[in-house]
Order: sequence, then C-alpha cells, then structure tokens
Amino acid sequence: MKRREALRLMASGSLSALALAQSPLAFAQAGAARYKDASAPLAARVADLMARMTLEEKVEQLRTAWAAKGDMIDGLAFDPTKASAAFPDGIGHVTRPSDKRGVPGISGAAGGTAARWRTPKETVEFINALQRWATKDTTLGIPVLVHEESLHGYMATEATMFPQAIALAGSFDSDLMRRVQSVIAREVRARGVSFVLSPVVDIVRDPRWGRIEETWGEDPYLVGEMGVAAVEGLQGPGKFEKLPEGKVFATLKHMTGHGQPEAGNNISPAQLSERELRENFFPPFREIVARTSVGGVMPSYNEIDGMPSHASTWLLGSVLRGEWGFDGIIASDYGGVHELATLHKVATDLEDAARQALEAGVDSELPEGMAFATLTDAVRAGRIPQSLIDTACARMLTLKFRAGLFENPYGDWDLTRRITGNAEARALALEAARKGLCLLTNRNDTLPLDRKAVGRVAVIGPNHAIARLGGYSSIPKQTVSLIEGLRQIAPGVDFVTAQGVFITTSEDRSQDIITLADREENLRLIAEAVEVARAADTIIVAIGDTEQTSREGFAANHLGDRTDIDIVGEQNALVDALAELGKPLIVAAYNGRPPSWPNVVEKADAVLECWYPGQEGGTAVAEALFGIVNPGAKMPVTVVRNEGQIPYFYNHKPSARRGYLFDDKGPMFAFGHGLSYTSFAISEPRPAKRSFRRDEPIEVSATVRNTGSREGDEVVQLYITRTDVSVTRPVLELKGFERVTLAPNEERRVRFLIEPRHLAIWNRDMAEVNEPGPVKLSVGSSSASLKSVDVEIA
Repeated sequence: MKRREALRLMASGSLSALALAQSPLAFAQAGAARYKDASAPLAARVADLMARMTLEEKVEQLRTAWAAKGDMIDGLAFDPTKASAAFPDGIGHVTRPSDKRGVPGISGAAGGTAARWRTPKETVEFINALQRWATKDTTLGIPVLVHEESLHGYMATEATMFPQAIALAGSFDSDLMRRVQSVIAREVRARGVSFVLSPVVDIVRDPRWGRIEETWGEDPYLVGEMGVAAVEGLQGPGKFEKLPEGKVFATLKHMTGHGQPEAGNNISPAQLSERELRENFFPPFREIVARTSVGGVMPSYNEIDGMPSHASTWLLGSVLRGEWGFDGIIASDYGGVHELATLHKVATDLEDAARQALEAGVDSELPEGMAFATLTDAVRAGRIPQSLIDTACARMLTLKFRAGLFENPYGDWDLTRRITGNAEARALALEAARKGLCLLTNRNDTLPLDRKAVGRVAVIGPNHAIARLGGYSSIPKQTVSLIEGLRQIAPGVDFVTAQGVFITTSEDRSQDIITLADREENLRLIAEAVEVARAADTIIVAIGDTEQTSREGFAANHLGDRTDIDIVGEQNALVDALAELGKPLIVAAYNGRPPSWPNVVEKADAVLECWYPGQEGGTAVAEALFGIVNPGAKMPVTVVRNEGQIPYFYNHKPSARRGYLFDDKGPMFAFGHGLSYTSFAISEPRPAKRSFRRDEPIEVSATVRNTGSREGDEVVQLYITRTDVSVTRPVLELKGFERVTLAPNEERRVRFLIEPRHLAIWNRDMAEVNEPGPVKLSVGSSSASLKSVDVEIA
C-alpha cells in the first residue's frame, strides 16, 4: 500500500488501518507520532500506535498485574528500575492499585482491616509513579489502565461506603442511583483510576446464592433502568467518544445467567434456554449498551448449554458485539480465562484457553494474565493468528485514548483529599440509607416509636453495635452503628444493650473457613439479654447476616452460598426468648440475603428491612424507628418462605405456582412490597386510548394520593400482562415505576410511556416482534396490590 493511501486511511479514522500494522517500521517512517496528537481522530491514533508496536508490546497490553505488582515495588513505593526489568515491553493493565497485593504476606490480610490497603495518598503516589514510568521510560510511552472495584462505593480506604447494591435497588429511585454513582466516580478518578468493575446487572432468582446482595434484584426492567442510571453516574449520560472529566468507565457484570446458578452455587452452570436468556437475562445488558457508552463488559464464570461464557463466541461475539453493537472492551472475570482449562476442562492448557477467549472476544485477562502470557510464543509458532492480538490490542488502546490517559493519566492528591468521604458524600450516603429502608411488617402501628413516651428501650442483637457494610467494602472514614445512631437522634431515651448472640466466631470477612458461634455461649448470652429486656418497655433486636454468612463463594475453600436461607445460629432462639416477654418487639434486619425468616416475622411486631445500609446506616435506621424519616423502599426481590419454593420470581409463567401439599404457595413478601407510616390511594391506570398500533407507545397515567396524616414516599408500579400471543408470557411484567414524595392529602399524577420495544416478545421463530393482542395494564403499590384495565394492540 502506498504511503499516501496509508495516511488517508489514518486521517479518515478507519480502523481498517490496523491492517497496516504488519510493519511497524513502515508506519513509524510515515511521519510524526500521530498517536500523541490529542486532536487527531481516535482511529488514526490507534492505527498509528499499533503500527509502531512489537508483538510483545501488543501482548502486554492484554495482560494485567496484581500479585505481579510485587515486581514493580520497593516496600509499597513504585520502583521504575524494577519495573523496567520485570516489564521490558510495558504493562497494559494493573489490578487494584489501592490494595497491597504483591507485598509479602498481604494476600492473606484480613479483608476487614486496614492491613490490606494502601492509604489514599499512597495509592495516588503509586499510580502517579507507575504512569510516569509508563509514559516516560517505556519505548512508546503507553499509559497503564488501572481498575478498581466500586460496587456500592470505591473499595479503598476512606472512600464513601453507600448502602449495598440490593438496598440501592430497593429505593426504586434511579436519580438517587445516578447521584450515588457520580460520587463514587469522582472519588475513584481523583486517585488516578479510570476503569471500574461495576455495576452488577445480573438478575437474581436464587437467595441461596451468596452474591444476591450485589444485585439489583429479580426484575429485568428494574435492573435495566438502575443499570442505565448507574452507568450514567459513573461515565456520564448518552453516547460519547471522550470520557468526561471526573468520570470512569464502567463494566457490566456478569454476562450472563450468573444469578440463577444450579443449586444456588456460585459459578455453577446456568440451566437456561435461549428464550429465557433473551427475555430475562439479556435485557439489562442490552438496554445499557443501547443507551450508554459503557466501556466494558465482563463475562460470567458459569457455563450455558455446555459453553463457558469466557469462550462463547455466540454470547460475546454474535450477541454482544454483533446484535447489540457493543464496541468497548471485554475484560475477563478474575481467573475466568485460565479456568477454561483448570475448571471447565474445555481447553487443553493455558495457551488453548487464551486462544478460545480471544476468539470469543475477551480483550483483557484479569487479574494477572496467566493464560495470555503464552500468546507471544503461540503467535511466533503460528498456533494463534496475530490478528486476534491486534484486534484485542486495538480495543484496549481505544479505551485508553477515550479515557484521556495519553493526555493525563495521573491522580490528584489535593483533589482526593478534598472530596473523599467529604460532607457532601456523607450526606448522600445518609440519604441513600434512608431511601433503602423497607418496612415489611408493622402490626398495630408499633412503629414509629415516640421519643417522649417510649420509656426504656432494650437494643439487643449481634448487629446492634456494628456497621454492616456488606461485600466489596473497604474502610470508610467513619461509620455509624445502630446504637450510635439511636443515641445520637434520641439522646433523652434510656437505651440499654445486650449482645444476645454472636453469629460467627470471627469478623474477618476474608477468612476462608466460617464457623458459627458456640451454641452454649449463645444460650448464656440469650439469658443475659432476656434479663436486660425484662426491665425495658420496648425491644429492638438487630439480627441477620454478617459479611461472612452472605458473600461471594470464590473458591472451594472460600464458600458463600447456603442451602438454608433462614436466619442462622441461635438468632431464632433469641427472638423466641424476647417475644415471650410480651413487650413490643421490633426487628431491624441487617442482611445481604432476603429475610426468609418465618419465625422472626411471626414473632415480631414490626420488621424493618435495613439490608447493609452503608456507613451512615445507623443514623438512618434510628431515624426510621423513631419516625424522623418515613420508610418508602420496596422489595426488589420476591421473599420466599423456604428454600423449597426456589426459584421463585413474580414474573412467572401462567402454568407455574399451582401449589404444594402442606404448605402455602405464596411468598412471604411479594416483589415490590413495602409499607409506610402513612397510607396511599392509587387510582386505576388511565391509558391515553384503548387501542394502539404495534409501532406506537402506550401512554398511561395514574393518580396517587397520600390519604394519611404524615408525609411519605410511595413507589407507583406499572405492570403489563400479555395474553393471546404466540408464546407463553409472564403473568406480570414491570414496565414502569416512579417514587413520589407526598404531603398529607397531596395528590399527583404519574405518567408512564411503554415503548414498543418493551412490548415486544420473542415469537415461535425466535424473532423479536410486537404482536397484536390484548394487554392488561396494572398499577399499584406492589406486584400483589394492583388495579387493572385492558387495552389492545392492533
């Protein structure tokens, strides 16, 4: 190809210029390093840089260093001399610069202590030294991509820890989600990180699975809307080429089927048909890809129909990149590539695993690049085509250019110090905690408590004096436990406390083997708690999970899934003993799993679902118990009575839920359930008309009025039911929601627009169409409390 033609292709921005990478020297002689010109077209910058790179340099762009950080540091400080010796061809990607992985002995450091983490200043210093070396001391000066975790806050010391994901979903407030993620983004980016492994957009259908807390629930529409809001908060709204200032690229996790694993066991096969995938598991991913410029997607560990996601050319190629047009990077889950050989046994060795992953479209192997380390020799020997390397490398470089790393890859310590965990972030964490609280039961209006008339209050239980943050958390600047919050907001109340029981023998969330607390010791503590409560007028018992009893089971020796979904240990015995006193008994439920606690629900006068409410949770829960705030969240999952009902989800098919011998077929709490200290009246849905074309959106409204005596929040939920179509459809499908705050007697009209794409079904030929037929529109306060009207799609 002529030099003039090469330059024309580069100037046009065509990625076909990658074909010119056969001879790096030829491109290097074509002119100045255009990849360093921020004003040049993105594709031209990528093509110019690719043409200058050796095979070894390209392969390094696909690899990552985590434990290998130890080869580039002296103590905790980055050492450029060591880095140059260990990484002569540069390094493309570094895992979690905020943690001390790579320092001797740190891999086993307690997950709940500061021993695992660099300080914020040390993190910025490490990243800045790393980037100075990469941009100034390597041949081509390619900056390093660094990533962190940010599920419900930047997982690094002093960063703001918001409520766990499932609590944020329960808020049914997409604007809140957007604002929370914006704060997370700015705290992450200030330290020099431009890529995060968040959000989780798996739908979940099995509470035995320990990662249920990381999700936004069971409904594809709710998860999709929350997902769009989260990505907009992290990255900025809409489609764009250049990442805005103070933002980070997001990663959608985990594609897909992760939330309904066989037997509820993490990474187990997902026994799902293509129809099930397209109707329920794909939609959140597809919606986010369509409406945002999301930077990354992470395949799931599991297999579907015999094919692990990390090797699925159909899933990652035909669907994600083909049908949906995703153009970001695909980053493996930790170990997901080498597990093609070591776990799934579909690859003969690491090289074969690397080849299969690359062919499927995986661009970056996390966390270490063990399999991708074989690529240079494999290409040299002709066993793997270099085109696979070039394609993945181009995507990685494109992300770096889009992130602005070639212009400014550095963190800002002064900015980090000003914004990390500041008053604004803390206020938002408190707002999020308040909006995530869900009042499940409230017999005889036991709640709210009256600060002037409540008398002595016994605050008891294993979670009354600890701030439960949940998985993927670090050490924030401050936390507030329940008892601290109660004493803060009700200083005149006489609070007395007792441990009640311990749940496990340790609070070290990184511990592999988990042991329940000693039964005999717990029975002694229960007796002590009863004596404390006997002298009180009201009892608040804070029970549930710990970060050990509900967590990610990431290895055979580090389990997190359960067969029994009831409350563990002697907590039921504690509730029984306290209930026998005949005093008002209020349960504050701190948990990552939904509260399938039949005995607790039966014995308690009120149950407040707190989830893991984040660093400010103690204040928010105390405010809710005393009526300073009015709970308004809803359940983003169906709460089953026992594990025999699993999988149970509200949007089931008509032939499901026939019933059982000797048990109730209904759930303990329906999807969308949540009470208030006031009352609301929601009208029947009012469609704009009764007949709609197939290409026409359905406009519908409803009025909601506060019929009680105090201000409160209601979540108005819109569902549809489709019948008389070519394939079976769910009995209900959520298609709209809006959280509104109303004063007493205030009324508001809520409007919804159901787009044709949200009415489409996958017909018998697996074509996506909006078929004619009746549609039932239902509006209400939960999936179990609805008013309906019928319309027609002509």
